[in-house]
Amino acid sequence: MSLSAVIVDDEQLARDELAFLLKNVGDVDVVAQGKNGVEAVNLIREFNPDLLFLDVQMPGLDGFGVIKKLLDRRVPLPKIVFATAFDQYAVKAFEVNAVDYLLKPFDKKRVAQSVERAKIKIGTSDGSSEKFETLVRMLESQKPQTSKLLLKAAGRLILVNQKDVCFASIEDGVITVVTSGPAGMEGQSNCRTLEELLESLDPNLFWRAHRSYVVNKNRIKEVVPWFKSSYQLRMDDKSQTEIPVSRAQTKTLRELFGL
Repeated sequence: MSLSAVIVDDEQLARDELAFLLKNVGDVDVVAQGKNGVEAVNLIREFNPDLLFLDVQMPGLDGFGVIKKLLDRRVPLPKIVFATAFDQYAVKAFEVNAVDYLLKPFDKKRVAQSVERAKIKIGTSDGSSEKFETLVRMLESQKPQTSKLLLKAAGRLILVNQKDVCFASIEDGVITVVTSGPAGMEGQSNCRTLEELLESLDPNLFWRAHRSYVVNKNRIKEVVPWFKSSYQLRMDDKSQTEIPVSRAQTKTLRELFGL
């Protein structure tokens, strides 16, 4: 039986090494590779693989964050092999009945064992989705909840309330966060991607309106019709910044405001 597989790891060398070892194992067709958690979610939805080799520790959306996204969107889970450089994650992987885990650097025999274990479990209902849900709830309960965001501005580190954040944008790898009102300010986040920033923000408040912008839904002052059935958002910061809504997010905008 040949298995389709997706590899997701933020390190190119790790992806290359694992793909090479799987090719030598045989009976495994690597249909896609991704370098971060967001790509992982999209690739699983697109390819529906039998097997997912998933790095636990990635910037932004980590391996367990990927599982949460898949569960939230009710995407069927493939059999999962966690890849990690740290033993502590192996215990969590087994708790949720993952197929297996691989410690880095990868070992040829262990990779072959993972594939064999996956073959045995393919087609069986092992209740792994329910166990993953239990793990995600456990991780969320342990995660410190904060309503404040740390920004760097004028050589100072400033804590701002999330509800006061108007929007965040990324340009040349730098994330700028703007707060609302006449006394509004702007500063830089130490997050490396908007995905990473979103992980720390309240999902009920913030929305990725465009690949370069995250907005606070409560800080949208006006929805402005634009060309070809597109829209811009006028925000309530002191500059009344206009932010484009991507075509992919137009449907969400219409649902939000009943357009």
